[in-house]
Amino acid sequence: MRQGGSFARQMLLVRVGRQRGATPVIDAPVPSAPRLPDLDPRSLAQIEALAPVSPAPVATVEASVPPTPPPPIPLLPGDRTVSRRVKFAVVQGCTLASLLLGMTAIMLAVAGADPRLGAACLLACITFDGLDGALARKFGVASPFGVQMDSLGDMTSFGIAAPVVVYAALRGEVPTGVLIGTCALVAACAAIRLARFNVSPKDGRFFCGVPTTMAAAVLALSVLLGLGLPGSVMVAGVALIAIAMVSSFPYAKLVKVFRLPPWLLLLPIFGALLNPRLTFGLVVLAYLLSGPLLWAYQRKHARA
Repeated sequence: MRQGGSFARQMLLVRVGRQRGATPVIDAPVPSAPRLPDLDPRSLAQIEALAPVSPAPVATVEASVPPTPPPPIPLLPGDRTVSRRVKFAVVQGCTLASLLLGMTAIMLAVAGADPRLGAACLLACITFDGLDGALARKFGVASPFGVQMDSLGDMTSFGIAAPVVVYAALRGEVPTGVLIGTCALVAACAAIRLARFNVSPKDGRFFCGVPTTMAAAVLALSVLLGLGLPGSVMVAGVALIAIAMVSSFPYAKLVKVFRLPPWLLLLPIFGALLNPRLTFGLVVLAYLLSGPLLWAYQRKHARA
């Protein structure tokens, strides 16, 4: 080792040829390292035992206390008094009633009962669906849980039960594949419409697309009244309603419809007394066409 160290120092002191323009480097003698006294193996072992270890081991501290789980979200926000709990239960009872009536309509259609019974159940679903929202706002017990329950109930009653009842009513009048595809289109569009409604900002003036409740009401009344139209026309109308649910056309809410001039509201009433089927078809067609017309009117005034 001593010979190797002396040889290395000699190599470092070798003069390197100077290049043009380079500053001359003056070789300075490198001081030799101090020579340690020879130690016996026992002393070396003691020194190695006392020498620090590099790098020093990092002490790992294990968490002795498990992380605290987040607190559960209450179903009813605000004061949990007995009165508010009862009101909350009444509202959720209306939602469950709508869902159960939708399931009843499905079972009646599957069992081969009169499709008009299922259609009547759908109209009862619409009644309870309107009650739960109105009561929640009146009682002051609206909650995110109630919103999700209402959406799931609407999907069951209006997104599944309504096309099943339509299938039972039109079975045998049109090809089975066409009827299945049309009813499946209603279910898919209803799911898209409800999901979009849950995540979109609310507009107090218009609906973005035909709401599922109104679409189900149209389908149920069509079955109850028995419009007497050919099966192909009925299937085309069902498909048109499904597409209108997921469209971006603005449709007026019922509150704005009732604010129309009284003479305009009396026309469908007199028409229903004369020919209810024709009047119902014309009212539905007028409402479906109102969306594109209103959309065109808004775009025209936006450009002006």
